[in-house]
Amino acid sequence: MRPKLPKNRYLRAMKFTLITGASSGIGLCYAEQLAAKGENIVVVSNQQERNEEVAESLKHRFGVEAVALYADLSKADAAEQIYEWCKEREIEVTTLVSNAGILQFGMFLHTKPSMAEFITNLHCITPSKLCRLFGEDMCSRGEGRILIMSSMSAWIPFPTISYYASTKVYLKSFAQSLWYEFRPYGVTVTTVYPGAVDTPLYTLDEKYRKWLRAFGVMMSAEKLARAGIRALERGRRTATPGLFTKVVVGICSLLPAHALLPVLKIPAIKRILAKL
Repeated sequence: MRPKLPKNRYLRAMKFTLITGASSGIGLCYAEQLAAKGENIVVVSNQQERNEEVAESLKHRFGVEAVALYADLSKADAAEQIYEWCKEREIEVTTLVSNAGILQFGMFLHTKPSMAEFITNLHCITPSKLCRLFGEDMCSRGEGRILIMSSMSAWIPFPTISYYASTKVYLKSFAQSLWYEFRPYGVTVTTVYPGAVDTPLYTLDEKYRKWLRAFGVMMSAEKLARAGIRALERGRRTATPGLFTKVVVGICSLLPAHALLPVLKIPAIKRILAKL
């Protein structure tokens, strides 16, 4: 039996998919592919001009409604501002794609202390609040979809990306808990665990990118978005796109954390870590 929730006051609102980090990379691919399916899009990121360019492009190319919303998702009150902005415009968010993120390589002691607050807000606090605010509306309507981008790094400790990996562990647990809680209301929660994705987050030469893509070590953003949307549409709880990523996640989920120690003692690895 479903718990009783307040009735939704926005019955005449226009339906939209809200995507964080939609101005570039994976988020842009999500926006383009969902717009191609006829979904209206709220483009959210901290790049105002780029947001507007993307929104105009989506409207022109796919004939959907698209609106741009500037938001610094690393701020503690970003989710509340996004939610109120949508309510003021009677935008009904039927699908939430929590995608925004940042990847920074470096040894923990070489990382600025301020990065802890920045990445925790961006990866944990804001997504949690967005799911709480928009999730309640979805549950009250008896339908809705949430997609949360975690990472392959959520399955094992990852030196040099300690902040990033640990926040992805949080998203893994958080999203799976929501799946159980929201399911009785008809709301699906899908968690995606990508491996390396060919985006500007990785500062690699093009020849290395091609080699990594050819061997399945790195996936294109377009292909990842297609896999994520497919899982979202099917109401799947999790998605781990790519054979290489599936194998790595499978191995990492079985290995104890201390199994990583011999790897860190390899001379080549030690030299790389010393430079970070």
